[in-house]
Amino acid sequence: MPQTDRLKTDCSKCAALCCVVLAFDKGKDFAFDKNPGEPCRNLSGHSCTIHDKLTQEGLPGCVAYDCLGAGNRVVQEVFAGQSWQKEPLLMPVMMEAFSAMREVHKRIDLLRAAEFLPLEPRDDQKRRDLLEHLEEHRWSGPELNEFEFGLALEIDLFFHEISK
Repeated sequence: MPQTDRLKTDCSKCAALCCVVLAFDKGKDFAFDKNPGEPCRNLSGHSCTIHDKLTQEGLPGCVAYDCLGAGNRVVQEVFAGQSWQKEPLLMPVMMEAFSAMREVHKRIDLLRAAEFLPLEPRDDQKRRDLLEHLEEHRWSGPELNEFEFGLALEIDLFFHEISK
C-alpha cells in the first residue's frame, strides 16, 4: 500500500464537494430534497453547521456517506487547493472532476479487494499494475473526463475476465 492512502477521506482538505455535488431525496436518510450542484442548506463555508447532530436532524445518509477521499484529492491534486466558493466559475468543472474521481476511487477499492481473490499470477500482476497507476497518477481535469471511456472500461473488462 502506498504511503498516502488515497481512499482516506480528509474533509479538511476538501471544499465540501459532497455537500454541493450530490443530490438526495427526502426520505428516511435525508430530511429534505437537494438537487445536484445546489449547496446544502446546512453548509457554511466549507463546513456543515449541524455535523455533530446529523442523525438527530434527519440526515443519517450524510453520516453514512464516504467519498473515499475523492473530494480531498480533487481539491488538492486537480485544483491545487482552489475552491468553488472563492472562484464560482470552478463549480461545474469541480463537480465533473469529483464525480470522475469517485469512479477512480471505486476502482481502487475494487482492485485492493481483488488482492484476496485466487488470481493467476499474470492477473494479479495486471491488478497490481492498474492499482499502482490509479493510486500514483496525478490526475488532471481532462484525464478525469476521459477516465470513464478509457481506463475505467479497461478495469471493468479486467474484472469481467477474472470472473469467468
